[in-house]
Amino acid sequence: MMREVLLELREDKSHVYYPDKCIGCATCVAACPKGELVIGSVGAVARGLIDKEFIEKRRDACVFCGICARSCPVGALAVRKEEKEGAKEKPKEKPEEQEAESYLSKAILPTTVDDRCVHCGLCAEVCPQGCITVEDRVLAQDGSLRVEGKTVVDQEACVHCGWCAAICPVDAITVNKPFSGTFFRDESICQACRTCVDTCPCDALFNREFGPGEIVEKVTHRIDACIFCGACSVACPVGAITVEKTAILPEMKMKAGLEKRVLGKTARPTLTSTLVTDRDACLGCGNCVIVCPVNALSDPYLAAGHLNELDNKPLLEVENGAIVVVDQDLCGSCATCSLICPTEAIWLERRETV
Repeated sequence: MMREVLLELREDKSHVYYPDKCIGCATCVAACPKGELVIGSVGAVARGLIDKEFIEKRRDACVFCGICARSCPVGALAVRKEEKEGAKEKPKEKPEEQEAESYLSKAILPTTVDDRCVHCGLCAEVCPQGCITVEDRVLAQDGSLRVEGKTVVDQEACVHCGWCAAICPVDAITVNKPFSGTFFRDESICQACRTCVDTCPCDALFNREFGPGEIVEKVTHRIDACIFCGACSVACPVGAITVEKTAILPEMKMKAGLEKRVLGKTARPTLTSTLVTDRDACLGCGNCVIVCPVNALSDPYLAAGHLNELDNKPLLEVENGAIVVVDQDLCGSCATCSLICPTEAIWLERRETV
């Protein structure tokens, strides 16, 4: 059963969040007219290195307008209204269709598999969300050289990346995307920390393999898999990625008003974590100091591994044989330091921000 988090309950209204569906894109944060939603620590959450969710709520000025839920491309938010006992129920005309017309996640046409499917399973192998299965696959019993079965797409988990449609050898799959947009990554700022790679829900980012002496770009973008959600931009600890939504693609009610709120550059994250260290467990090896993207950006000499030849590091430093946090407010919440630490002497904890 999918997890359900109650963000706020007020009288007969409830604001519900489904963290297992959320991709950390911050579309809801941009859409909220009251600034009630907070996103942060996206890279650490995606990597499973902090005990929190992508989204939190301030609970100060929410009017339960539902714009956040309408704008979410994966249906990770909902605003519900409970009917009061004894209240006369008003007749509604096709409520399911009305919902589909005004919610982006419902307006996106479902990913479909037609009769041309040969049930080869390639789509299931490449799906970044693991939402495709091939059921009851057997050799055809009519003497022909075919495979029979059923290819099933979990529409609740699908993020509409298009991998399945692109790789299908018989063009049996149709995918519709939520947004058009642009992607830009500044090679001079990027520190190749892989936070964006680990965060992307579509496997649209990766690090190329390279040979001795070969120079390749730090991160490569698969534009055809990108849904321009912006999760990579929110997760990048040094702000090297800019994703801009240019249009909502599906036809839906109130589309123009929603586009005014969500189009443009991706919303920036809030610092929702605190770096914690264990001086007794720390070996003083300095690996976290070198690999930290914020530190590395400050001086390429440090990024090259020259730990002891630079006096001032912005975020992490080894002092008296153990790691210390120089300035908590500079942390990009990527948890790359946690990944490399051999003794689990540094980690992220949730910071109270709401």
